[in-house]
Amino acid sequence: MKDKKRKKISPSSYKKRDYRHTITDSAGLVSSFIRVKETDLHILAPGNIEEQGYNLVLGYRNQLENYIGTHPDFLTALVPLEIDTLAPPIVRDMLKAGAAADVGPMAAVAGAIAEFVGRDLLKTGLNEVIVENGGDIFLMRKKDCVTAIFAGQSPLNEKVGLRIPAETMPVGICTSSGTVGHSLSLGRADSVTVLATSTPLADAAATRIGNEVSGGDQESISHALEAARSIHGLLGVVIICGAQMGAWGEIDLVGLD
Repeated sequence: MKDKKRKKISPSSYKKRDYRHTITDSAGLVSSFIRVKETDLHILAPGNIEEQGYNLVLGYRNQLENYIGTHPDFLTALVPLEIDTLAPPIVRDMLKAGAAADVGPMAAVAGAIAEFVGRDLLKTGLNEVIVENGGDIFLMRKKDCVTAIFAGQSPLNEKVGLRIPAETMPVGICTSSGTVGHSLSLGRADSVTVLATSTPLADAAATRIGNEVSGGDQESISHALEAARSIHGLLGVVIICGAQMGAWGEIDLVGLD
């Protein structure tokens, strides 16, 4: 018999990317949207950077696709792979993130593209940029920001947010779900949101921690938070499963209307 609770849903708000409106304090920034195959970025920057962003995405996707062409296990592995010192930097960061979180390197792909594109844009002279890739965010602003947590059909969905102090940026904010979306998760959490100085690491860790949420009770959430503590480099974690929530680390939770 199939376990229906393990089946993911794709609510219309997820398909329409409504969660892209849940980053607050974005006044003064211009939205740019970049789509290349599976990559779908929303970039907020002081000006329109669609052409720059598009070229950056193409470049990093080409690096990944070329590497996968000669290393097919990179695409399919669900466990860490050996670090390849000759690989492109984005590939090496994904391999390192997978090793740190004890998952396959592709668990870090959305966060890696977000961060590499964001850091390259900052090198062009921009002093602020937000790059969101399927709910995984590279964030660099000169003031405190608040981001809501998208948690599917949980009653806590978009009722809880994270306040990110300016002095902690740039920072990665990544979310994995066992009930919403298309990404692979072996757990039951409506959302696992991870803060880290490395966006690829935050992405990979969100997958790993989400895999540890086997039920909707506090015991299961506490078990997953223990797993989070074992991953070096994380700043904090928030887990939402149904009406239950747990947090660990440098987390400033705020209630949202």
